[in-house]
Order: sequence, then C-alpha cells, then structure tokens
Amino acid sequence: MVLVKEYRICMPLTVEEYKIGQLYMIARHSLEQSDDGEGVEVIENKECFDPDHGKGQYTEKRIHLSSRLPYWLQAVCPKVFYVIEKGWNYYPYTVTEYTCSFIPKLHIRILTRFEDNAGTSENCLNLAEEALKTRIVDHVDIAFEEPSEKHYKKEEDPKFFKSRVTGRGPLVEGWRQTDKPMMCSYKLVEASFEVWGLQTRVEDFIQKVSQIAHLIHPSVNRCFRFKCIRDVLLLGHRQAFAWIDEWHGMSIDDVRMYEKDKQMEANDKLRQSLPPAMETDKTQENN
Repeated sequence: MVLVKEYRICMPLTVEEYKIGQLYMIARHSLEQSDDGEGVEVIENKECFDPDHGKGQYTEKRIHLSSRLPYWLQAVCPKVFYVIEKGWNYYPYTVTEYTCSFIPKLHIRILTRFEDNAGTSENCLNLAEEALKTRIVDHVDIAFEEPSEKHYKKEEDPKFFKSRVTGRGPLVEGWRQTDKPMMCSYKLVEASFEVWGLQTRVEDFIQKVSQIAHLIHPSVNRCFRFKCIRDVLLLGHRQAFAWIDEWHGMSIDDVRMYEKDKQMEANDKLRQSLPPAMETDKTQENN
C-alpha cells in the first residue's frame, strides 16, 4: 500500500529568503537533537547535477534512534538502528527519500516545491490526473496550530514573536491572506511499508522516526496516524520564522559554512557514543 498526501505550509518569507532559512534551521535543529548516540549523522554533503533541474546539493544522513524504539521492535532489531535519509536539493525543488537499516521494505519519498504565494497553486508538483483524484491537501497554520507542550517555546510562537531585523510578526488571525511577503512549502509525501504482521505497528512508529528527521507530515489514512509527523513540520517551519533574526542577511556561502560547522559538531557528538563498529561501517562505505 502506498499512501499519498500533500501538505501546504505558508510562512511570511520569500522563497529566496527561505533558501537560507531552511538550511540554517535544519543544521541547528540537527545539532540540538544529536546526543547520547541519538540524532543526525551526516555521511555525505556534495554538489550534484540533474538534467532537468540543474545544479543541486546531495546529502546523505543517518538518523540514529536505537533507544527510542518501542519495546516490541527492540526485541527483534539490531542494537544500532538508524534511518537513512537521502536528499537532492535543486532549490526551489527538492526530493527526499527515507529507508531503514532494519526494515528494507519501508520507503518514504517527499517531493517539495517552494513558491511565492499563499498555498494557492493547485498542482505545482505536476501530479498525474489519477493522483489528483485521490490526493488529500492539508493546510498547516504555523501561527494558530501549536506543537506539543514538550516542544512549545513562547519565544518561538509566531503569535508573539516580532523580528527585530525585518519587523515581521506577530502573526494575527488571517495572516495568510494579508501579510506580505508570503511563500508556501508544497510537500507531497508518499509512504509504503509491507511486512506481514508488523505493518500497523511500524507505520505508527514512522511518526517517531519523523520526529527526528524533521521533514515529513501526516496522512489521515486509517493505517497511518501521523499526528506526530504533522507536529514535526509545524515545529520546523515555526522555528525557521522565529530564528529569522539569526539567519537573515546570511549569504549562501555563510549558511553553507554554518551548516558544515554544525554537521561536524553533530557528528563528533554522535561518534563519541556510537559503537566502534559504526565507524568501521562508515569507513568501508566511503572507500
């Protein structure tokens, strides 16, 4: 079974601004989530090329979360468990894929396009007619929907935050119809998993995997209860706006250097607590 849903998340930014903001947010969040053998390890980060989309950036990451596995999965999986994330960033178009070191038939693909509008494009990801018939569109409001209590911070709440650098915010009711500038992240999520006897439980667990990955969203299909995943995208886009005073004005070279520094810090934190075998595996992969 393949489940498909499209998410639209507006922000009071331009697409050009978010090119910097997204990279900053992901790098900072990855470092904050990396500790005690858990979090995001960057394996590759290099330039790539696509005949249709031109030059881009390819990244491969391991999202480590062994101790966060539910007890029923800990009993049958290896001690070291990770999700593999591969991303192709041809901004403003990106492709992200997730697979699992222990569950080979688990596959998630996310197609994203960023546009300068309020979520009004009906098919910017160029879906086929058949896909459009079954597509569900979910609009996410970064101001008037709140993340879980555990992740809520008043200083990151767009209803209260005002940018000193740009003067934007706080966001008020109806902001998506009135605020300028305005952009939208269009994300099409396709998820599939087929292993008899584990499907329902693993589909639920994808929620927790995505909390670390920070990129995916929910499906309302009865097999996928993705409320936690929805919270993740909500949180990430709120943070990208709330941290605007830290990244606004950076050049692409500035943010790539910031990204490189934070990736090195995150990798160092992880490697201090990962089993030696993991370092051996990584070395073999790079040879």
